Amino acid sequence: MRISIEIPDDLAASIAPSGQEPSRGVLEAVGLEAFRQRRISAYQLRKLLVIPSRWDLDAFLKERRVESYTAEDCEHDLENQSWYD
Repeated sequence: MRISIEIPDDLAASIAPSGQEPSRGVLEAVGLEAFRQRRISAYQLRKLLVIPSRWDLDAFLKERRVESYTAEDCEHDLENQSWYD
């Protein structure tokens, strides 16, 4: 699905880190918020953001200060993903 939004130019530069496309910044923000709210699993976040491995996802989350991975998170991930995809 393609979703388009308009953001004022002066805010677009603030959404993403220097050198990153603002559209990527928005996609990451949406994915991270859905992950924090447990609406998507770690596997689904990896798929959304095209992150190749769990280790890379861990680094991505740590950079963004999303470090708490609870037993409930693990159970949710196990229930909502296929390890063989």
